[in-house]
Amino acid sequence: MVDTEIGCDCGQVSLTLRQDPFFSTECHCTSCRTAGEALAALPLARPMLAANGGTPFVMYRKDRVVFDKGLDLLAAYRLKPESPTRRVLASCCNTPIFLEFQNGHWISFYTSLWPEGSLPPPRIRTVVSDRQGMPPLDDDIPAGKLQTAGFYARLLGAWIAMGFKSPAIALSQPDKTLADIPA
Repeated sequence: MVDTEIGCDCGQVSLTLRQDPFFSTECHCTSCRTAGEALAALPLARPMLAANGGTPFVMYRKDRVVFDKGLDLLAAYRLKPESPTRRVLASCCNTPIFLEFQNGHWISFYTSLWPEGSLPPPRIRTVVSDRQGMPPLDDDIPAGKLQTAGFYARLLGAWIAMGFKSPAIALSQPDKTLADIPA
């Protein structure tokens, strides 16, 4: 088990991820694609979406994440004010950092943060049923119409290991919506 240091392009935001992630995935839900496309209107420092339209993530338990510096520079975007997920960027340089589910016990970090050659490979594609009308995916990663039982088992196992706690990540900047992005 090794710690991983990640951060934004300009170096003002840095995090340490303790031990290993509990899962690596590529999400194909409409929400991730919609947010990724909308946030691309900002001069993003790194891509959010893969070439196939999916959003690759590395998932960590919240109790294994240390915000070393720049927590005050993180800005969250929601699809709508009541959306249960927020996508968090470093406001200093618009580097996508993570996606957080409201009351979730994990954080899904954007894979573009990993140093070359150190990225854990994705183990599954999720919510591929939302890809209607899009080109077919290759078969190099397992995919199901919805998250598989194994994916849910990993989430549950991480939550049990945390004592059923879901720590909050308080950001100093108020959440924005995609409508707040300049056209």
